[in-house]
Amino acid sequence: MIKPFFLALVPLAIFAADTAMFRGGPAHSGVYVSAAPDLSAVKWKFKTGAEVISSPAVAGGSVYFGSADHNLYAVRVADGSLRWKFGTNGQVTSSPGVDGGTVYAGSLDGNFYAVDAENGKLRWKFKTGGERRFTAPGIHGAMPRTEMMADPFDVFLSSPAIAEGVIYFGSGDNHLYALDARSGELKWKFATGNVVHASPAIANGMVYIGSWDRYLYALDAKTGAVNWKFETGDDQEIHNQVGIVSSAAVVDGTVYFGCRDGHFYAVDAALGTQKWIVDNTKGWVIASPAVRNGKVYFPTSDGMRFKAIDALSGRPVFDFGNKAISFSSPAIVNDTAYFGSSDGWLHSVDLKAGKINADFQTDGSRQNAALYTDAQGRIAGSIYPDATLDGMIIGVHTMFKLGSVISSPVVADGVLYVGSTDGQVYAIL
Repeated sequence: MIKPFFLALVPLAIFAADTAMFRGGPAHSGVYVSAAPDLSAVKWKFKTGAEVISSPAVAGGSVYFGSADHNLYAVRVADGSLRWKFGTNGQVTSSPGVDGGTVYAGSLDGNFYAVDAENGKLRWKFKTGGERRFTAPGIHGAMPRTEMMADPFDVFLSSPAIAEGVIYFGSGDNHLYALDARSGELKWKFATGNVVHASPAIANGMVYIGSWDRYLYALDAKTGAVNWKFETGDDQEIHNQVGIVSSAAVVDGTVYFGCRDGHFYAVDAALGTQKWIVDNTKGWVIASPAVRNGKVYFPTSDGMRFKAIDALSGRPVFDFGNKAISFSSPAIVNDTAYFGSSDGWLHSVDLKAGKINADFQTDGSRQNAALYTDAQGRIAGSIYPDATLDGMIIGVHTMFKLGSVISSPVVADGVLYVGSTDGQVYAIL
């Protein structure tokens, strides 16, 4: 096993062929070693029974992913045929990790599962204190303002990171967990002040993870002891500009992460001190950043931007607009980045030119774009019927009819794999 001090420097594709996890590896750089697909053709697509928000993991000739239909799936890389599916009692919006012949993923049922990668049989499961979404009174300004409301945009569960035989993941019960990968035995848990749906990053013997309590934590990977915590912004009025869902990337001694407070941060990995900050003018950063060759890349939600930032100085390299919000984390292959957006499009970005060079439209978008987008291709505000929690929930699920690409793409052997809220996983050339 590669020692933790080296993890920050090595993307997933250099790891063993049977190891895979969210954002390409424990340090979450989002970089993959592969030929770059041009999005010109579909190799195959696989249909599940509900939205696919989970991001795929590719290992050992299979693609592993979860679905809102309560199942964890394994399909063949070659043709997209089903190898097995494993049923849970809740939506699987966690992105699976694969290591040592075992697939790991969390479910909305409050359990964390370890499943045999070959046959889909349960090896062990661990019961957390239960899942929930971030809640606040009159969230996002919804009426009635005093009613406690679950945030309908809190769509992801924490995805596992794997290092040195230990599985790390967050939970809606406010904790970060560290479990023995082989047995599922609890090694330690750490309580934050709120829901933990960001995914942990691991580097230099430390675990870095954000919480809805506004703090990014650096914890000792062996003990869970706090090394430092970094405070982000607050919003006690409508609880819109608060919370960390973006999973950190740790590269060259710096932790990069986005926040719902409308900012993007670079923090010293050893000291927890701020190196620089980018103001996104109240635009959430839900996506996890990708870092390559001294630059940091991420899309925003509100504001609908895709940005490249100098990793050392925080100065902008390029910045262009999207037609829709993005929660999808970019995958980088050579000089190309791929990310999805809520209007049902997958985008390819030429990182040298700083512009989109190809797009792919999901089936859901093809079928329903005329119903829910305007003449400029932007999602119509009318999908939200009123300023209540019910209205927001209706709007989110209407948006999902566009085949939103909330899932983060993964690239392996010249093929891009990504999920969509039209219920499908696409393998794209």
